[in-house]
Amino acid sequence: MAANRKDNTAADMPVNRVQDVRERLLSLAEEDYREFNMKLLPGVERVMGVRLPAVRKVAKQIAKGDFRAYLDEAQKEITTDSFHEEIMAQGLVLGYAKMDTQERRAYLDEFVPKIQNWAVCDSCVNSFDFMAKEPQYWFEYLKGYMDSEEEYEIRFMVVSMMSHFIDEEHIDEILKIFGGAHHDGYYAKMGNAWAISMCYVKFPQKTRKFLENDTLDDFTHNKAIQKIRESYRVSKEEKEDLKTLKR
Repeated sequence: MAANRKDNTAADMPVNRVQDVRERLLSLAEEDYREFNMKLLPGVERVMGVRLPAVRKVAKQIAKGDFRAYLDEAQKEITTDSFHEEIMAQGLVLGYAKMDTQERRAYLDEFVPKIQNWAVCDSCVNSFDFMAKEPQYWFEYLKGYMDSEEEYEIRFMVVSMMSHFIDEEHIDEILKIFGGAHHDGYYAKMGNAWAISMCYVKFPQKTRKFLENDTLDDFTHNKAIQKIRESYRVSKEEKEDLKTLKR
């Protein structure tokens, strides 16, 4: 798939059909980047090779137009077997489009099970600024995934909480939730470790106390400490002290 950036007219045309979006994305694909990206996405076979900023730009164009026509069709046409970038675009549109809370929730309920890799999860979650605007509603929504048996639904929950809810109001409950997020999936564990490390950056005393008594598996516990110690926002003294908590 070779990149094609010459058709500026087509690039400016509104898109509200899944096939239109697929063709737009394919026109932006780069073979070298596809090969590179596939190395970062183990188990993901259908990758076009479109850089994230370009996918974001397409998603924003959709969000400014008849995004409901696109999302309604995407519910049926985009599946876990679709191209990585198509799934990514659908999730990003959910973050960029203006809609009421119940409508967004319905679309999000349908989208979350399609998340099958860390890149779709984390990139889309970072665009979900609507969560911080209605924190009480969306925090309760995320808690609905606490008992999920799906690896990426757990990662979706913890990365969303990390991105939008590490604050004075939520920190105590978040640490309890992260402490109870037991899942054998590698990316669920890594997401949880990352989220705990960010809790430490913002609330070091509370998070250290949590690490002294948590019931996490050893891998997640030690990875959380490793990520904290890798942070530039943690002092050398704290990093040395945290070594004593490793298992």
